[in-house]
Formats: sequence, structure tokens, C-alpha cells
Amino acid sequence: MKYRRATTAGSVVAVLLLAAGCGSGSDTSKAANSVQPAGAGKNLGNAYDSGYGSGSGSALGSGSGYGSADGSGDAAAGGAGGAKAGQLSVREIAEVGSVVTDSAGMTLYRFDKDTAQPPKSTCDGDCATAWPPVPADDASASGGIDAGLLGSVARSDGSKQLTLGGWPVYRYAKDTKAGEAKGEGVGGTWHALASDGKKAIAQKGMGAGMGMGMGGGGGAGGSENSGTELSVADNEKLGKILVDGQWRTLYRFDKDSAWPMKFGCVGACLDTWKPAAPVNKEKTSGIPAALVGSVKRPDGTEQLTIDCWPVYLFTGDTEPGQANGHNKQGLWFAVTAAGKKVPATAG
Repeated sequence: MKYRRATTAGSVVAVLLLAAGCGSGSDTSKAANSVQPAGAGKNLGNAYDSGYGSGSGSALGSGSGYGSADGSGDAAAGGAGGAKAGQLSVREIAEVGSVVTDSAGMTLYRFDKDTAQPPKSTCDGDCATAWPPVPADDASASGGIDAGLLGSVARSDGSKQLTLGGWPVYRYAKDTKAGEAKGEGVGGTWHALASDGKKAIAQKGMGAGMGMGMGGGGGAGGSENSGTELSVADNEKLGKILVDGQWRTLYRFDKDSAWPMKFGCVGACLDTWKPAAPVNKEKTSGIPAALVGSVKRPDGTEQLTIDCWPVYLFTGDTEPGQANGHNKQGLWFAVTAAGKKVPATAG
């Protein structure tokens, strides 16, 4: 599947919004039409156990219905008291790329709401239950990882957390065996680590060799859309469709609704379909700014909306430019440049 230069769902849980309609939120640098579901901030139980971070500093606030059901209770009190990292190494994971793993082969992650300069961890409490911080002691680097990039940061409880390239390092409680990377893309803010501390998915092979390009002219190149977070690409089968900054196809779900707003993809559905993170409207190309917005999910995270519809990434797309999720189960569809769903007959 090529881009030319142009630019088992979970049970349906309805979430009605307080706002009178999509677009009623205040205009921000991230998205204009931000809407919030009724009851946000209340404990919504395990139905929303998707491993997502909240909009606040703590990625999984105490009102998000999380706990130790996912087997991550070792991260008690949010400290870096989990299993030691041992010797770090680089491992190839097909759907993500070259990722850093601990001595047991478990994928290591970084959190976009943390900072690297200076290093700072914002994942405490319930967040640290789902995303156990990796302790700094005993960590060492093997070939492919610059030992000089390893460091530590003091957490709020005084424990020392491992950093790589300045970024605090975590595991994901839902990764139960070596080589898994279920945490990649969760909430649009959690990403497997590359050997230099950057996002592994962003360094996965892209560019001219993939036959892709973004709209607006100029040649393809680099691992991302030259800073563009949302653009339109020409897919040889589906036509002009929306992609994110890493050339990943965006999808909408027929069991969601634009208004009244409801989320049909919750629970186990979120293991396969990852809510796309909101974008900076100044970093979009080929789509009217008025169509770009965001919505707050029941767990407190913000999700990108296009023409008021929540949009997702498909874990079955293992290479940039793929659109394997289109017409999946007759419910999931790629999105056109006008914000509409691509017809099921396309492709």
C-alpha cells in the first residue's frame, strides 16, 4: 500500500456530554472543540481499565477506576520499588521497532507528560500501579545503548527512578511476557523507548522507501511528517485519508457517536484500537481547522476528534502507510480529508 505525495470491540458504554454540542469548549492551542463527558472524574470502575493517563500530572488519577487488578501492585505508593532493570538491551519488536528492554526482556517506556530536561516524573499513585517506575540501582547498558545516557531522578517519595536520555523509565503492568509492547501508544502519551531515550515508534523505518509523502508539496523524508501532527495522504486504494505525524492511518468507529457523544470502544477494545492524542491545530495540513478538536474520555484522557468523531489508531497497522483497520468488522473506517468515513466499498 502506498501513499503519494499529497498530504473485538468492547461493550458499548454511552457517555453523554454536558456541553450542548461538539465545539462548545474553549479554544486552546491544542484543539478548539474540547468536550467533557458527564460524570468525569468519578470512579467509573474497571470498564475503563485501559491503562490511560489523565489530563493531570498523575497519569491515572484516583478517580479513574484503576487499581491492582492488572497485577501491578508491586509499585506500591508510586515508588521505584519494582523489579530491578539489570542489563538493558535493544530488542526488535515488529509493530514498534527497536526498543529498550530490561534484563528479563520486558519493554521499557517513557511518558510524554514527564520531562527530560530537567528529568521529572509526573506518574504517581494509581498511575505508578499501571506503569511501575523502574528503579535506578543495578541498571547497566549493553551494546547498542550508550551508558552515558543512563541516569536517575528522585521521585516524590524519595526513591530513585532510572532515566534514559533524561526520560524517566517505566514498565507496563499489562505486558506479561518478554517481547510484548502493549503499552505502546496508550493514551497517546506512552511510548516504548529507543536506545537514545526517544520514541522507538518514531524511528521505525519510514520515508521514501515506504512510498509515502504528506500533502503540501516537498519530498518525503525523516521519520515523522516534519513536525506535522495531522495531515492528508493519498492512499492508492482508499484515496485521501487522514494520518498522524508518524504516517499512521486514523479511524473512526460506528459504535461511537458525534452527538450525543458516546464511546463504544472501551475496556478490551482499547487493547486493539488506541485513542489518538489531540494535536496542535497549527501543526495540521490539508484539513480544515474547524474539524479538528478533542474530547475527554471517561478515564480523564483527551482524545483527538475529527468532525466531532473520536478517532483511533489500529494496532494491526504494523508499518506506516497501512490501513488494515478499514472496514474491520464493518464498523471501523479510515477518515477522509473532509472528516467523513471512507466508504466500506473503497479498497
